[in-house]
Amino acid sequence: MTRIVGNLHNKFVFGRRVRVLADHLAAFIPSGHHVLDVGCGDGAIDCLIAKQRPDISIEGIELLVRPITHMPVKAFNGETIPYPDGSFETVMFVDALHHTADPRVLLREAARVGKMILIKDHLCEGVLADATLRFMDWVGNAHHGVALPYNYWSMTQWSNAFNELGVKVCGIKWSLGLYPAPACWLFDRGLHFVAKLEHM
Repeated sequence: MTRIVGNLHNKFVFGRRVRVLADHLAAFIPSGHHVLDVGCGDGAIDCLIAKQRPDISIEGIELLVRPITHMPVKAFNGETIPYPDGSFETVMFVDALHHTADPRVLLREAARVGKMILIKDHLCEGVLADATLRFMDWVGNAHHGVALPYNYWSMTQWSNAFNELGVKVCGIKWSLGLYPAPACWLFDRGLHFVAKLEHM
């Protein structure tokens, strides 16, 4: 069942999502930055960003490295980013933090190795937000064997974590347009954001 759902997701949703997210993320990355994508999946988004932005360099690490990827992907343990302090200008998470037990662990690591943090994740607020996010997460990830702790945060939880880690939001975008109508009425509706964070 998960394989069938995964194939349908890849055919009708994944391609558009990759293109739209690559556009949003590329617009946030300053010129000349060396970027690390933590939890990069198959690297499809990074590949498109690199094509749009030849002025930056990008590499990825992943807990579960897939058999086929769009770029070289380095394995890591899911908690410690295997690079020295200050190795990157930008550390990026694309729908990765809600797959961890405590997003602050990797956010702390990102603040250690990077000058700027770029996050695409979810906002769990409003009627049926949690149920909708769980459904999207299962459809998009179960067939890859990705852990699904369904750890979605409210705006208050995100803000508290950012304050605790000494980072501030320097740019944010709420309307991402990941899905065409009518799917957007159910699956967009303020559930997604991209945020740029810098050290205070």
